[in-house]
Formats: sequence, C-alpha cells, structure tokens
Amino acid sequence: MWPWEHLAFGYVLYSLFRHTTGRSPTGPEVFVLAAATQFPDLVDKPLSWTFGVVPTGYGLAHSVFLVPVFAVAALLLAKRLGGVMWGAAFVVGHLSHLVGDVIYPLVEGDALSFDPLLWPLVNNTGAAPEAGSLELVVYYLARWLVDIVRLDVSLLLAFELALAAFVFGLWAYDGFPGVATAVRPLRR
Repeated sequence: MWPWEHLAFGYVLYSLFRHTTGRSPTGPEVFVLAAATQFPDLVDKPLSWTFGVVPTGYGLAHSVFLVPVFAVAALLLAKRLGGVMWGAAFVVGHLSHLVGDVIYPLVEGDALSFDPLLWPLVNNTGAAPEAGSLELVVYYLARWLVDIVRLDVSLLLAFELALAAFVFGLWAYDGFPGVATAVRPLRR
C-alpha cells in the first residue's frame, strides 16, 4: 500500500470506531492517526533500505509480536498527556497499516500472506535493496504511475478512485477534522 492508501484505510477504520462512541474524530486524533498509519514503514523501510538491518521493509514495526508493546506504550503516553483517544488513534492506525499490508495484495491479484507480520519468526526474504531509501521510493512511485497511466490495473485504479471518493465523503461527514487544527496557528 502507498502512504495515502494506508492513511485512507486507517481513517475509515478510525472514523467507524469513533462513531461507535457517538463522536467524530477530532483534529489532534487525526494527526496521531496519520502518523500511526505510516509508523511501520517509517521504521522498517529505513532499517532495510538504508541500514540493512532487515532484508526487506518488514521488520519490528510490522511484527504482530510487538504490536502489544507499541499499543501499551501509545496508550500510556496518551493517558499521561491527557488524550486517551490519541492512544486509540495510534493503535487503530498502526493495526490498520498491518491489515492493509495483508489484504492489499489480494486487490492486486496476489495470494494472501501473513508473512510480513511474523518477524522475527519469518524473516521475509527477498533481494537485498541495492539502492537507498530515496531511490527506492522514486522507483516504486514511478512503477505505480506507469501502471496507472497504462491502465493495466483497472481493478487497482477503480479501487484507488473509489477509496478516495469514499474517504473524502467520510472526512466531510466528520466535519473535516484536522483542518481547523492545522489552520488555527496560521491565523495568529
């Protein structure tokens, strides 16, 4: 999944969760959620692509075995800062990233695999990256853009457009949380 897809998927799940409590997400919660939906890749991709600590971009932050550690740490920190729902936003964002990494290959026609989440029991093998983080991001982005332009991936394109439209509608329904939080400092 691309970062914006992780964010969109995480937002849908978190918004649904918040609506079960009778409230929409708040601006600060959305910012925590945004960071949490990127957290596994922000940790594991550099560990692989830049430092060579793990063979692929799936390591400790993608591991289901460490999820409880990250969840407890986030919830305790959020409680200490006075925003318990910030911790919930982190947990939902982190978990949504992992779920997205498992189900997204199905959209692309690949087989279901939980291997990326089972580090260190399953050390995801693959070719060691021969380029740094920036070069690999540019490579994968260019490959994705070529696929979109060629429209060889009609199911993927339909998924992307449907997800974007749905998430924008949901965000509007929720009152565009995060916009006021971001704009407020600019008004001073």
